[in-house]
Amino acid sequence: MVAPSNSSAVAVYCAASLGKQNAFQLAALSLGHALAEAKRPLVYGGGNMGLMGIVSGAVIEEGGQVTGIIPYAIQAAGGEKDKGNGVVKTESVAGVLNEDRRRHIVVDSMHERKIEMAKRAGAFVGLPGGYGTFEEILEVIAWNQINIHNKPVILLNVLSYYSPLRDLIRNGVREGFIQPHNEKLCVFVDGPKDHKDHESFNWGQAAIDAIAAWQYDQIRSLPFHWTKDTDTSAKPNGKSDIKGMSGMVGGLYGLKMTNAWLKRVWHACFRSC
Repeated sequence: MVAPSNSSAVAVYCAASLGKQNAFQLAALSLGHALAEAKRPLVYGGGNMGLMGIVSGAVIEEGGQVTGIIPYAIQAAGGEKDKGNGVVKTESVAGVLNEDRRRHIVVDSMHERKIEMAKRAGAFVGLPGGYGTFEEILEVIAWNQINIHNKPVILLNVLSYYSPLRDLIRNGVREGFIQPHNEKLCVFVDGPKDHKDHESFNWGQAAIDAIAAWQYDQIRSLPFHWTKDTDTSAKPNGKSDIKGMSGMVGGLYGLKMTNAWLKRVWHACFRSC
């Protein structure tokens, strides 16, 4: 099993859109304030619109650290675009969206964006979002399962937004596609039973508490080692000896290099057979 990360940073996956419900916007605001208060740096997708803009602006407003990872193609196109039709609901949300003190790291592809976010973070939090958010959340859950990392994945189930995903996971367990113990590879924070209270609920503190409660030693991952002949679980902060690749963390370094290594193995086998 991969050792737990020693990073205090939190990667937040969420929409570049605002969504139609005030509770979604206020949950993003709450999360940003809580991350700054807990002195946990934010790592996110680099947008300044939608829930991305709210959570990052809220961290900045409280004096916290923010790092956005953005692919070159998106930056060149003018940044993330709002894919929905939500509107700003409160002055507090409008205020943080006007913040522009965001530090960006530009990468070549969406794949690199996800790796750069994941290697910097010790935990992941999902706010409501669309296809991209779904894909990012499911990927880091799967990485827990296959021993790439051992990090909490917390889903803020504002207005039961992620309840269909929980139902899908449980259906996978029932039908034999997901091992029962792997249902806990992600944690759902449901908030108050009455949805009327979701606007005032402290989603940010609930996320911080859920991260702290993550039971690293209870994760039963598949025994894959993601670098050649190397047990990455013994070196959660190990540096590679490949020029230009130092600083990659454990299994994530292996993930990036695996395809190239497999090609070399395939060609060597082909020549000798």
